[in-house]
This record gives sequence, C-alpha cells and structure tokens, in this order.
Amino acid sequence: MKRTRAIELPAEEIEAQKGWMREFAALTDRPHTYCVVTYGCQMNAHDSETLEGMLAEMGMTPAKSRETADFVVFNTCCVRDNAQRRALGNVVWLKELKKSRPELMVAVCGCMMQQPGMGEQILRQYPFVDLAFGTHNLYRFAQLMLQAVKSRRRVVEVLQDDEGSIPEELPVRRSSPHHAYITIMYGCNNFCSYCIVPYVRGRERSRASARILEEARQLHAEGVKEIMLLGQNVNSYGLDTEGELSFAQLLAQLDQIGIERIRFMTSHPKDLSDELIEVMAASKHICHALHLPVQHGNNRILQSMNRRYTREKYLERVAAIRAKVPDVSLTTDLIVGYPGETEEEFEDTCSLVREVGYDSAFTFIYSPRVGTRAADMPDQILEEVSSRRIQKLIAIQKEITHARLASYVGQIHSVLVDEASKRDAGQMAGKNEYNITVNFPGTPDLIGQIVRVKITSAGESTLRGECVEN
Repeated sequence: MKRTRAIELPAEEIEAQKGWMREFAALTDRPHTYCVVTYGCQMNAHDSETLEGMLAEMGMTPAKSRETADFVVFNTCCVRDNAQRRALGNVVWLKELKKSRPELMVAVCGCMMQQPGMGEQILRQYPFVDLAFGTHNLYRFAQLMLQAVKSRRRVVEVLQDDEGSIPEELPVRRSSPHHAYITIMYGCNNFCSYCIVPYVRGRERSRASARILEEARQLHAEGVKEIMLLGQNVNSYGLDTEGELSFAQLLAQLDQIGIERIRFMTSHPKDLSDELIEVMAASKHICHALHLPVQHGNNRILQSMNRRYTREKYLERVAAIRAKVPDVSLTTDLIVGYPGETEEEFEDTCSLVREVGYDSAFTFIYSPRVGTRAADMPDQILEEVSSRRIQKLIAIQKEITHARLASYVGQIHSVLVDEASKRDAGQMAGKNEYNITVNFPGTPDLIGQIVRVKITSAGESTLRGECVEN
C-alpha cells in the first residue's frame, strides 16, 4: 500500500525565506560577490544552482575566482572518502586566505554536513568557517546567512530529519541556458551496505508530478533543449505517495511536452520495469542512453551489498532494454575491493563487463563510510590489492569503450552544441543522443543548437565528426 504524507513545505515558509533574501540584499555591510564550489553528483550540482539562485536574489554576483570572492561556499559530497578529504582540504586552504582578508566569509554545506557529529567537528576543527548547514535545510540558507552577517557569529544548523521536506518555488540560476536539471525525488530507501546516501539525503520523497510537469513546460517555453531528471533512484518515483504517477507514466507525459531531449539518472536495476522500457522505446524525446549501475558481477557480493538483484536478473534487464531499444547506450558504476572480495569474485565483475559491453563505466575502489554496514565488515581488502584490481578493470573497459566508440564511425548523430574548444575556437563540442562528447569544426553561433554530425573517427572517450545539412 502506498503511503501518503505531506511533503511540500508550506508556501508561507518559502515566502518567508524570500523575505530574508530581500533583507540581506538591502544590507550595505555584507558580502557582494560569491563563489560556489561543488563536489559530487548531479544532485549536488542542482543544489548549487539553487544556492546561486538564492545568492542572486540576495544581491550577490559571481566572482571571477574563489580568491577574489567575498563569500565562498563549499557544497560537499561524502559518498567516498577522497571526495570528503578533497573538500575539507580546499576548505583549509582558505584559512590562509582569510588571514589576509578577514572579511572573507566561508560556508560548508551538503551531504558531508549531514553526517552525525560533522557540525560539531566543523565548530571544533575549522574555526574560520562562518556558516555550515546540511541538505535538509538548504532552503533556509538566506536566513542563516543573514543571521551570520548581522550577528558576526558562526552559524551551524544541521537538521536530522529522516522524512525531509520538499521546498518548491526557490530561485535557480542554471549553469546553461539550453540544459536544465529537474529533481523529481529526494532521498533513498535502498540502504546498500556500502552507501551513506540514505543517511545524509533521507528517505525517498517524490515531488508532485503536477509540479514537475509545470516546471518542464516552463523550461520548454524558455528554450531549454535538454532536461535531466534527477533522483537517487528515479525508477521508484511515486511509490511513496498514494495516487501518484509511476516513473514510466511521468516520462510519457514529459515526452508530450516537446522538449527535444529527456535524460534521467540514476536507475536502480531492481526497479527497471517493462513499462519503463516500453515508454523509452515509444518516445520521441527520451534519449537512448541508460545509466544502470551494477556495482559488481558476483552474486554473493551483490547479496552482501543489499542490491536485491542477481547477476542473472541484471543481465535479463539488459537483454530486455536492448530488445526494445537496440541502439541504447549503457553505462554503469563498478566497485572493486568490497570487503571479502576474492580474486574469483573480482573476475566475475570483469566477465560481466565483457558480456554487457558498456559504452563506459565509472569504476571505484570501495571506500568505507562510517555508519554503513560494510564499514564494520571483516576482511577489508588491502589498498594495493584494490589498486591492482581496479587498474585491470579500467584496462578492460577502456578496450570495450574504444570498440563501442569505433562502431559509431560513419553514423550521423544529433549533437547539442555546448561550447567552443578552449584550444581552437573553430572546433565545437557537444553531447550526442548517447551522452558521448562529439568534437567537430563549427562556429560559435551553433552553441545551444542541435545539429547533425557525421562521425568520422573515435578517440579514447570522445568522437570526432563533421556537420552535415540538417
């Protein structure tokens, strides 16, 4: 039975926050320029767009660099240890800058802050940080910033709210006029044994489909060519709310709006339904690209990871999507060095990668996250063993990627032009329908347009081509 719960913040709360933005903008003795530094996934990138939207409403403008900014905010990730260490390392770097520029304000937010005890750690170990907040209270940023500026005291607020709420109608400053993110749901219910996300993003909460569809219509009216639907597991959209559309039904309605390209991520293999595959096959605008993280190729490890599918079930889903969408581009995530992983179990991952033939794969060495079940498991793998294994896996995937890209030579692809090459203004770059970067000779007036490009050659991870008449 689906649950129904009130998840949207009251409109008066958002109006109050907009009031704080206006009050901040009216101050004279405040920061005037900002720099947002983003770590992690597309969800974090979209959160940063919201931060920038609020900062604009607060009367602030982007600085040319973080060295010259009056205010620097780090939107952090904690999914892997190296991302967290990199974020904290950069925060510490600002300590010296602040000695010469005491008026500089520094904030830390995002997933890292939602970890238990992180707020106290920031207060204790990073006294030069002025403001810290988590993922659940990002919408309160203006109010917290105003408090920090007016009081000249440090402000730390991290809400530990498992349910979470969904704020609507917050300002957004998109990084591109022709691309846009649409978050369709927040949180995760899967509790994979290695993953910290459910603890820092909360449980699954789906936005109302009416809100999503209206946002898409507005983006279409503004001339946006491509939208990316975001969620930790988009396939489970609507399951937390009585009477809501399924993800496949939502996609079908979005397809009718007319936005030229629709992408989505991330899809959990256990929830990849036949209905969704049928909608992808029948659609006019859904890109034939699917990110389907498998994580491992061995059933014992998959069970220990709490992935809730087997190798065989995963391969059956791959066969199902390829039967209906033969040209689909598949990408994945892979973990090596999971606790207790034997050499034979690692080889199962290698053989699965060869069998599926992904266009590309994101490969990671297992990173223990405090609070997750896997972090306390015995038989943690030595770093040198994991390093050797990941190098082998990367080499296998590199060979497959080269062959996959070479198979596109001679085809004509639709490319959404993003930018001119920084090294050669006569070379344009953009993504094709399979989310692969294509470089080709062109002029800057093509930026933001979808053009037809004949693929002439393949590099290690990109394609090259030449424009043909539309």
